[in-house]
Amino acid sequence: MEPIIIVLIILVVLVFIALIKTIQVIPQASAAIVERFGRYTRTLNAGLNIVVPFIDTVRNRVDLREQVVPFPPQPVITQDNLVVNIDTVIYYQVTDARAATYEVSSYIQAIEQLTVTTLRNIIGGMDLERTLTSREEINAALRGVLDEATGRWGIRVNRVELKAIEPPTSIQDSMEKQMRADRDKRAAILTAEGVRQSAILTAEGEKQSAILRAEGEARAQALRAEGEAQAVRTVFEAIHAGDADQKLLSYQYLQMLPKIAEGDANKLWIVPSEIGEALKGLGGALGNFAPGGGSNGGGTSAPPADRGETPIPPQQRRAAGYREQPPLE
Repeated sequence: MEPIIIVLIILVVLVFIALIKTIQVIPQASAAIVERFGRYTRTLNAGLNIVVPFIDTVRNRVDLREQVVPFPPQPVITQDNLVVNIDTVIYYQVTDARAATYEVSSYIQAIEQLTVTTLRNIIGGMDLERTLTSREEINAALRGVLDEATGRWGIRVNRVELKAIEPPTSIQDSMEKQMRADRDKRAAILTAEGVRQSAILTAEGEKQSAILRAEGEARAQALRAEGEAQAVRTVFEAIHAGDADQKLLSYQYLQMLPKIAEGDANKLWIVPSEIGEALKGLGGALGNFAPGGGSNGGGTSAPPADRGETPIPPQQRRAAGYREQPPLE
């Protein structure tokens, strides 16, 4: 009985192992390669799959999701013979599990080596400045070459990104100095532009201020002239309304003479021609009240020589600004 029990136990174990090998559960977004006696038979998709135990063998399980693979920095020589280190990141996806298994031994290593060689070819035709400013161009060219080469491997390259481009240390120092000089230049230009704008605005303000000041002075002078003209008209109308005689006018002329002569700057002043007529009237009025009587026509005045005064020569009188008046009648 014991040998029979042992055999039965062995059979149960074999059946259990056969069932395990017969039923294959493939996760979502995955695929499995099945070989029968070492030859490719089919590809198992996601879900429950049945295979022949001990005959069919699941060789490889392939992840069909998009994969991200960063590659270590690679030294690349530019067109101007400068060595730069470039880090790349590849986004790829397996589209054909059979081709990815049988067309290339290790598609990750193949993609890395293809990326390095293609990158060196692209960067070799660019100088350093263009390399640093042409990331999109390099990415597009690299993706095109990789996608074309990896298509027969059952792999689609979705994106290629240059993570970092590191020039030599000496070049970095030179670039920093150049950028600092450019910033200083722009700062000096902006400062000069600000000073220029400030000077322009200041000049415009002074111009506007001078214009307004001149307009104000002109307006003030016009108002003063208008006021003086109005005063003259008022005085003139008052005189004519009061019917002033020659004696009053002469007296007013004499009152204004000291005011005309006031001030240190009045070295020379001109006697109006009308004052002669005023003095005639005033002389006539004073003659009526002179001692010894007589009217305006009968009274006489002694000449300066008769009163003991020395007459002033005509040249000195003209030099002093005196104006010869006709003798009073």
